[in-house]
Amino acid sequence: MTETRDIEKIIKGWYARTADYEWKRLMKDPYHQIEFIVTSHFLNKYLPRGGLILDAGGGPGRYTIELAKKGYYVILLDLVKEMLEIAREQIRRERVEDRVKQVIEGSIKDLSMFPNETFDGVLCLGGPLSHLLSIQERDTAVKELVRVAKVNAPIFASVIGRLGVLKTILIEAPDVMKYCEHHLEVGDYVPGQTGKEFTAAHWFFSKELQELFEKHNVETLDMAGLEGLSSHLEEATNKLYKDKEKWNMWIDIILKTCNYPSIVETAEHILYVGRKMKK
Repeated sequence: MTETRDIEKIIKGWYARTADYEWKRLMKDPYHQIEFIVTSHFLNKYLPRGGLILDAGGGPGRYTIELAKKGYYVILLDLVKEMLEIAREQIRRERVEDRVKQVIEGSIKDLSMFPNETFDGVLCLGGPLSHLLSIQERDTAVKELVRVAKVNAPIFASVIGRLGVLKTILIEAPDVMKYCEHHLEVGDYVPGQTGKEFTAAHWFFSKELQELFEKHNVETLDMAGLEGLSSHLEEATNKLYKDKEKWNMWIDIILKTCNYPSIVETAEHILYVGRKMKK
């Protein structure tokens, strides 16, 4: 079995090499922009009007910068220094240094630098929880994310969906179809062991994600499939974008349906929204 420290090394190496891509990913094309649009929709819906936000595992800072532009104070934390180098550059470029209070290299498993109930909102977007391969690690991380949130503060987490991975294999890597049962039943991936090259990851069922937070005194507010009805329909989605009127209609439909259970369960990425309750 691969040791936790080796898994972390694999993950850090992957994102060090792909840091520039990760900054561009959400704006890469109309299909990828949907993840950003849907996430932003739920941030706008559930975040308080102001306050201090933690962007935990926030990578190169796409959401940090957007929230800073809207007047929030934000602290960005990520495991990968190359990601944070891009974040600092983009924060300067967008002139939001006064709103981004700190940029910290660290893990979502250890937020001990922050006191209990520090933040008015907590984000863990882009899949950081999916890069913790043991149940204990995921439990520790969620416990930390909840601990640093104020009572009644919203908590947002997005992960890679398990059934979505199976659809991705069908479309992009049918040569590794023999690993589908492993991905369905186990939900873990380590490079070189089970198919198409990616970094170490755990794929989630929506119920698994929900239960992970609810066991730590979080009330579930919403869940969404971040690609909505466009999930895995990249070519058709990008083609539709050329007609702005139809595109706007489609985005409206996506936002109205993205929290339907069938869409949540089969999306590439799943968003969880919860609220920390009083004990």
